[in-house]
Amino acid sequence: MAANKSKSQSSLALHKVIMVGSGGVGKSALTLQFMYDEFVEDYEPTKADSYRKKVVLDGEEVQIDILDTAGQEDYAAIRDNYFRSGEGFLLVFSITEHESFTATAEFREQILRVKAEEDKIPLLVVGNKSDLEERRQVPFEEARTNAEEWGVQYVETSAKTRANVDKCMIDLPRTEPGIPKLDTVLRCTEGHLPKSRAAPRPEPTRFGKQRHLVATEMSISPRRHRGAGLCPLLRGG
Repeated sequence: MAANKSKSQSSLALHKVIMVGSGGVGKSALTLQFMYDEFVEDYEPTKADSYRKKVVLDGEEVQIDILDTAGQEDYAAIRDNYFRSGEGFLLVFSITEHESFTATAEFREQILRVKAEEDKIPLLVVGNKSDLEERRQVPFEEARTNAEEWGVQYVETSAKTRANVDKCMIDLPRTEPGIPKLDTVLRCTEGHLPKSRAAPRPEPTRFGKQRHLVATEMSISPRRHRGAGLCPLLRGG
């Protein structure tokens, strides 16, 4: 029985998502909120943590593998290796820190350089900490205009309130071949896709050693959600 279950899980489509951005913007908080429905405010700076979650996407069971990378400059050299393994990227900054927004251009260039041989790279620009509107340093229109110049879409999230957390993680695999895309992109400040119950948390493993976690399934239907959208491609086509 266990062998059959393992074989079944290994045959599921696997979508590898890489979290990219400066230190302190909330990449780990977004990841943990998606995995466990839990907001972790104080978190040890990440070196590289990998998580895996099984979801039902448009009626098909798939696994989403999330690599939460380090934002600190000290780890810039090893990021290339992580980027090579990625199939899609969430480029995260904090709306309360304009410097982290400026840094997204450098991260994007690094992705382009590492993935130069690929014609299409799914990428979504994420402005996190939308619950801290009173501390906003990056205007929504500025961030959206910048994303449009790159040919990608922009969404704002809050790891604290969970706003748009599921949307980011689920929309990214939709841009890969064979996955239907949602066809509307709006700024969403209310509501989010269904939560999944928290899964037991193992001890962290570092430097890309994957935590093969199978969390409670989420079922996402190919309907149009208000505020939901597709994550278009880093390059056109």
